[in-house]
Amino acid sequence: MPEIDQQRTVDALREVWSSIETFCEELPADHWTHPVPLPGWDVRSTFIHVFATEAMLLGRTPTVEIETGGLDHVKNPIGAMNEQWIATYADAPPHELLTEFKALTTERLATLEAMTAEQWAEVGPSPVGQAPYGRFMQIRVFDCWMHEQDMRAGLDLPGHESGVAVDVALDEMTLAMGYVVGKRAGAPKGSSVTFDLTGPGWRRIHVEVDERATVVESLDRPATVTLKMPVIWFSRIAGGRQDAAEHLDRVEVGGDERLGRQIVANLAYTV
Repeated sequence: MPEIDQQRTVDALREVWSSIETFCEELPADHWTHPVPLPGWDVRSTFIHVFATEAMLLGRTPTVEIETGGLDHVKNPIGAMNEQWIATYADAPPHELLTEFKALTTERLATLEAMTAEQWAEVGPSPVGQAPYGRFMQIRVFDCWMHEQDMRAGLDLPGHESGVAVDVALDEMTLAMGYVVGKRAGAPKGSSVTFDLTGPGWRRIHVEVDERATVVESLDRPATVTLKMPVIWFSRIAGGRQDAAEHLDRVEVGGDERLGRQIVANLAYTV
């Protein structure tokens, strides 16, 4: 895995947090209760989740405990913890949530800016198991940007489709494409795939299948399959926000259509 640049990643977090803050500052009061494409959550829940994760990384814990056994969307202890945080801020009006968001993200940015290269590279727990802290923060960029897009999708207010945060989020998603193509979709040895992502944050991701499926810089021959779609729809399908079967019209499949559809059907890789 390529080394994760500390300053670029911190800049990406600064950008996505600033974008979320600006977006939510402008929301009318009734918009906070609009549902988002995550079971059981609305804009308010999603916003709390973003800054509560940073509170947790600062060593804080929720102050309210609730029974989550009856909540169908809670599947694991992390999901239960998310609900404790949401309950902790249940009575806070939007302006107080925004104040908390700004205070926590400002503190986190200061912490991250002060980290040494050794601390950035230190291996520890992360959402993908033991990993360098820098990888964990790359995942945070991806997670925060995805949740910003959840809120925007819930309100049909698109935006923030390019910039360093989008680039870093796509860096994180790119790491999963070998797993998607090889393990989830079962692409055969000798095949190759190009994800041609369009729009302001455009990117091409190439995967070559040999003994295993590997993301590569380029292909030395035409891809077996080309999947062309907007960056936003790639992120929404891969992030499990949209059912690929319902949105195949947004994906242009070139080459081996059967394999292409098989890959799209297995593109969702997040928990």
